[in-house]
Amino acid sequence: MPISNADAAFSAATYRKVAWRLIPFLFICYILAYLDRVNVGFAKLGMKIEPWFSDAVFATGSGIFFIGYFLFEVPGNIMLHRVGARLWIARIMIGWGVVSALMATCTSPVSFYTMRFILGIAEAGFFPGIILYLTYWFPREHRARMVALFMTAIALAGVFGSPLSGWLLATAHDWFGLKAWQWLFIIEGLPSVIVGCTVPFLLTDRPSQATWLTIDEKRMLQGRLDVDEEAKASEGHQNHSALDAFKSPQVWLCSLIYFGIVVGIYGASFWLPQIVKNTFSKNEWIVGLYSAIPWGCAAVGMVLVSRNSDRTGERRWHVGISALVAAAAFVISGLPGVPPVGVMVALAIAITGVMSAAACFWALPTAILSGTAAAAGIALINSLGNLAGYVSPEMVAWLKNRYDMSMALNGIAAMLVLSAVAVILGRTGTVSRKT
Repeated sequence: MPISNADAAFSAATYRKVAWRLIPFLFICYILAYLDRVNVGFAKLGMKIEPWFSDAVFATGSGIFFIGYFLFEVPGNIMLHRVGARLWIARIMIGWGVVSALMATCTSPVSFYTMRFILGIAEAGFFPGIILYLTYWFPREHRARMVALFMTAIALAGVFGSPLSGWLLATAHDWFGLKAWQWLFIIEGLPSVIVGCTVPFLLTDRPSQATWLTIDEKRMLQGRLDVDEEAKASEGHQNHSALDAFKSPQVWLCSLIYFGIVVGIYGASFWLPQIVKNTFSKNEWIVGLYSAIPWGCAAVGMVLVSRNSDRTGERRWHVGISALVAAAAFVISGLPGVPPVGVMVALAIAITGVMSAAACFWALPTAILSGTAAAAGIALINSLGNLAGYVSPEMVAWLKNRYDMSMALNGIAAMLVLSAVAVILGRTGTVSRKT
């Protein structure tokens, strides 16, 4: 049924109001979350002086985070659905901030593995919780762009976090008797605790509870969400319980697709500083500046791709083509004889492609899941997909040590091709946007 110009204008203004109220704060939270998760890639450059540390220890410690993350992801997201986002996200942020800062106490491989495992437990439920939270506010025709705006935090964590990490490694030697890599963990961990304490006061669980919305705005938002749920039912996506999510073939297919995408994300996140150091400069501060370039390109590119996905209502090809472009660029970046500028351009395209695929991807499962099934299904997809965070460092380290970094980048590309084929040929339950 067509809507009037006045209704369309009111709807657009309301969604802008909601987006400006929620997305910037969620964006800041995710910058802190992602920075605390991957700053070990920079800390590695300083930790190499420790007699107990090695590339093998780094790969295992980087990946073991995702084991703890995997084990507590689904129950964590179900808890968020039951108790509300405000309290649960605050608990997660304060917990991971404390654990991240305590990474500075590591003195052996065992303590390093233990703290990374606990960090995974502490952060479990944050990302899928936010994806679920966005479904409480935005119907599916808005979700790719909202998720992309939220996920640009990954890119900007690289833009701002890389120079900060590089600067700390270059300047924080022997501050109060601590080493630079220890200060990196402390200084980048404590802001999560501070921001986490503000979450209960700055987030609103549902539109009906928002004192900053008018009655008409609340009614319009809820009405659009109700229409979305009716559309899912009419398309045969009647998944409401946690068990429904586990029984859905589409959820398992989405998990496979996301697994390959996450291999690309963490392949870039954990190893980009090392690639830049080997290609451009041994100075940590310069490494940080150069590492920010690909993430800056990704921040712009992923928003443009996801906006086009929302405009057209098409999801699968946006995810698949983005993944294929990223795969090709990863291969090119590792070819012998490519000049440094060519390596940087290829890495920028690769990271933009993989982040665009990730942003558009989350419009797929949220279009087919409802209620507790949405909480469990989103968490299951994210937890299984993020096991790639364990596989990716181990795979890259093994290929790098057995062959070279070029072969490691080819391995990342192969996983992205697998995801592209799965999303293009598989049945992910997407439908075209209705007019």
